[in-house]
Amino acid sequence: MIHSPTGSLEKKIAIKFKNKSLLQTAFVHRSYLNENKNFELPSNEKLEFLGDSVLSLITSIYLYTNYPKLSEGHYTDIKASIVKTESLYQAAAKLNLGKYLYLSKGEQDNNGSNNSSILADAFEALVAVIFLDQNFDTAYNFVCSYLFADKLDKTISNNLYLSSKNKLQEYLQDKFKKLPIYKVMEQKGPEHNKVYNVGVFFDEKLIATGVGHSKKQAQDNAATAALQKMQI
Repeated sequence: MIHSPTGSLEKKIAIKFKNKSLLQTAFVHRSYLNENKNFELPSNEKLEFLGDSVLSLITSIYLYTNYPKLSEGHYTDIKASIVKTESLYQAAAKLNLGKYLYLSKGEQDNNGSNNSSILADAFEALVAVIFLDQNFDTAYNFVCSYLFADKLDKTISNNLYLSSKNKLQEYLQDKFKKLPIYKVMEQKGPEHNKVYNVGVFFDEKLIATGVGHSKKQAQDNAATAALQKMQI
């Protein structure tokens, strides 16, 4: 059963929306439209696209304002760590956004209302709706309250935003004045679902390997394995 976001969600986040249909659109997954061709609302994909950009700007302004001493490179890493799917999913789950989703029967049976990617997209779409229906300041305050909260400051103070790849690079550069090298050892699977096996080398010796659905993910997993091996 789909619950309307009008009322319960508005009350929870203390925002009264002028355009109720726009708010509803934030929760329309494209799979629902495949089964309901005459449904009056579009999917949330365009809102999600806009929300991603609004979220990026909000994060940039927050970091620039509150952490002026950090470098641009640090801003990039922090932003990547806070607007990633997992963080957005956690924020969406806290708001119980899953109960407002319009999903196909297949997605419902597949526990789509708790799918991290679907919920992360819904959160971004909601940010876009707040921006369009209200204003930028309201969207900014919403993101600070429900995504950043204490998490962003904790992430920065504990250097949790550094990827394993960055940590390994900083360690080896500081200690040996040399950088690790990553090489794709193997790739398999169809184009849309490739799996990469990447090795991380130092002084031409293989330290560790990592697997992932992108080269970047595989490199980071290889770096994580290397840090564990080196007990860093």
